[in-house]
Amino acid sequence: MKNNSLFLNTVRSQRGLTLVEIMVVIAILGSLMAIVGFQVVGKLDEATCETTKISMGTADQGLQAYAAKHKGKFPSTSDGMEVAAKYFGTGEVPRDGWQNTFQYYSPGTTSGKDYELISLGKDSAEGGEGANADIKSWELSDETCDW
Repeated sequence: MKNNSLFLNTVRSQRGLTLVEIMVVIAILGSLMAIVGFQVVGKLDEATCETTKISMGTADQGLQAYAAKHKGKFPSTSDGMEVAAKYFGTGEVPRDGWQNTFQYYSPGTTSGKDYELISLGKDSAEGGEGANADIKSWELSDETCDW
């Protein structure tokens, strides 16, 4: 009888996981991945927004250098930033973090500044919220990318 009991205990311990147990583990792992995934995507959008702010700063430096060489005049809206390309560090017109061209207006149409740069955000369309919001050179602040 003792040998039989030992055999039954061994068989039961090698049985493995049931389908329900496996499904519960998969559900838990899926939930954790979803939570982490949303956090990562949000941080990527914030980083891309910060990159856009840096690109606007680079554009500003190049445009200021252009104006210094051209008696204080900035490129017109119709000329665009392309005429000032050699004044940007790379020799190319900076783009936003999503690799879209900035909208450029000189003189500024809304802010009253010498020029305005606008990134249309992740969706490349006017307006929006969060990562899709427009980023405007005259409204930049430390909170610009805090969603």
